Amino acid sequence: MSKDIDWSNLGFSYIKTDKRYISYWKDGEWDEGTLTEDNTLHISEGSTALHYGQQCFEGLKAYRCKDGSINLFRPDRNAARIQKSCERLLMPYIPTEKFIDAVMQVVRANEEFVPPYGTGATLYLRPFVIGVGDNIGVHAAPEYIFSVFCSPVGPYFKGGMAPTNFIVSDFDRAAPNGTGAAKVGGNYAASLLPGQAAKERNFGDCIYLDPATHTKIEEVGSANFFGITNDDKFITPYSPSILPSITKYSLLYLAEHRLGLKAEEGDVYIDKLDEFKEAGACGTAAVITPIGGIQTKDDFHVFHSETEVGPVTKRLFDELCGIQFGDIEAPEGWIYKVK
Repeated sequence: MSKDIDWSNLGFSYIKTDKRYISYWKDGEWDEGTLTEDNTLHISEGSTALHYGQQCFEGLKAYRCKDGSINLFRPDRNAARIQKSCERLLMPYIPTEKFIDAVMQVVRANEEFVPPYGTGATLYLRPFVIGVGDNIGVHAAPEYIFSVFCSPVGPYFKGGMAPTNFIVSDFDRAAPNGTGAAKVGGNYAASLLPGQAAKERNFGDCIYLDPATHTKIEEVGSANFFGITNDDKFITPYSPSILPSITKYSLLYLAEHRLGLKAEEGDVYIDKLDEFKEAGACGTAAVITPIGGIQTKDDFHVFHSETEVGPVTKRLFDELCGIQFGDIEAPEGWIYKVK
């Protein structure tokens, strides 16, 4: 049974579901965790998450398959990434088993919110860790909360996947040796102003260059960049200040092993965009956003088309989505069945 929801008109917005998972870290260890109907957190006014940004989060989805079963896509990689984010912000380690179990519990408890197969909609999951407890000084929190909630979301592309234009920002998303590779809220807070400026000029979002030299593409809004070169190489930027996208690394593998392309991480210079015949942004929310063109100061560079999706980008999108929804065989270990 599914909830009485107009699945075809879902956007990417919060919908309260029945249950969420919460676990508390006190006296050096995590408790067992529990499911609760309460979607309001009760925390100290001195919590480090509020004052010093000691928090991180993840994003992943549950997919309804044709046979009615439910897939999770590489949740072990989300577990590994949140562990690195916690390490960077001096927060306690979350074991992979605890992370995946929490996600599984939330999906099972909200199974009626998992959209039907064929709608393009999914159940979005948001695990997060925050520093809490009575505190005022600049140091790690005395207590922590690990929680997972979920919300059904519609397909990112209304009416189909279509190219989007982007503009290069003068702002930096993260410092060269900062928290760019950790999925922390501060990185996203820093992107709000330049992102709004881009949208006011009718661009989908902005592109951030490497903070050290401002010569190489790093990220596209809150997503990772990839390009298909004129000689059929799949290239995505490498930098220690880029968030290690699970979607990006999945596409690197699929480009090489399913599409037969040479795939690599490397430099993507903003003044050499003509080396690419297609480009896109990738991440959990949108899967793949084709890039129509990029505005750099007075120059506007168009890739394949501003209106049509490039053939390689479309093949990558179809392959990845087919795996996630169970229509195409997945590489070993990529799919976890919710049971």
